[in-house]
Amino acid sequence: MSLFTLVAGARPNFMKIAPIVHALQKKQSEGVDVKFRLVHTGQHYDQNMSGAFFEQLNIPAPDANLGGGGGSQAEQTASILVAFEKELMAHRPNVVLVVGDVTSTLACSITAKKLQIDVAHVEAGIRSGDLSMPEEINRMVTDAITDHFFTTTEIANANLRQAGIAEEKIHWVGNTMIDTLIAQKPNFKKPVGCPFNDLEPRNYLVMTLHRPANVDQEDSLRELMEAILEGSAGLPLVFPVHPRTAKNIAGLGISAPNLHLVDPLGYLEFNYLVQHAKGIITDSGGITEESAVMNVPCITLRDSTERPETIHLGTNELVSTDPKNLKPYLDQLLRGSWKQYQGIPLWDGKAASRIVEVLLDQYL
Repeated sequence: MSLFTLVAGARPNFMKIAPIVHALQKKQSEGVDVKFRLVHTGQHYDQNMSGAFFEQLNIPAPDANLGGGGGSQAEQTASILVAFEKELMAHRPNVVLVVGDVTSTLACSITAKKLQIDVAHVEAGIRSGDLSMPEEINRMVTDAITDHFFTTTEIANANLRQAGIAEEKIHWVGNTMIDTLIAQKPNFKKPVGCPFNDLEPRNYLVMTLHRPANVDQEDSLRELMEAILEGSAGLPLVFPVHPRTAKNIAGLGISAPNLHLVDPLGYLEFNYLVQHAKGIITDSGGITEESAVMNVPCITLRDSTERPETIHLGTNELVSTDPKNLKPYLDQLLRGSWKQYQGIPLWDGKAASRIVEVLLDQYL
């Protein structure tokens, strides 16, 4: 019998881990002798940022919650390191599977390797080249100690080869976040209440901001918000406010008739809004992937991206964090002359099945 430990901690992790859970459950139903433990590090602890996702994505309740939320990144990392070591010593698996690039990914990878347990990294090899991003450091450190690299694109494969990773350790499988998107698309549901009841399809914009470069400096955030409002031509602008951004935007006093600040939404509700939006304005990496596959225009307010395929083959444009660069892109979006999704290889809803086949081949 093999035991796999699956780690999830922050909101993006749940979409990436859910199809792997389902693929393992399918193998169990077929009589394959494999068990798994789902460990929630607690990095995101708000109900809409984590808890509701278990229900919406049909993920079983976690076998352990490490309670690693709150505090600085260093405090979170330390808390998860200590708690995850106890988890692994009590339930030693054949392999620890981590996803993405959050604090939990880094901390749990280090803990596993120090206990001589193999690590499998889902979404390995992606790089922004920007070491000012905590996520980039998390990716690089995790990939430096990983045993099995599950990649989303050939670009990620090339990054790993350049870093000296042996070809047999690289497994190009596709994107588990897109597995979840494809599986859950029939279940998307319109949020209820104000302002959602009045939104018309393809006649509103969705916005998310959370990265420090955009939201931590009051003057920069004010300039960015003013540029977005000025360029939106009065279209409703729906802004589910990340906790970090809510704290920083509270004192700005910015308001407009078309600006709707709302609480974080569940997965099904948020992606309904994305699917029917005229366009997206974001600094999130995952949203650029989802909007590309749904063929929804996406403006990314960052200076670099670890997901260049969303630009080359998707609907994403990298605009930078400079508000002065925004207007031409908004004008193009509002004219309806945006580029179309070209299709990204292996983003077909079957990535998790490919991952599980590799793991069973290695550890069963």
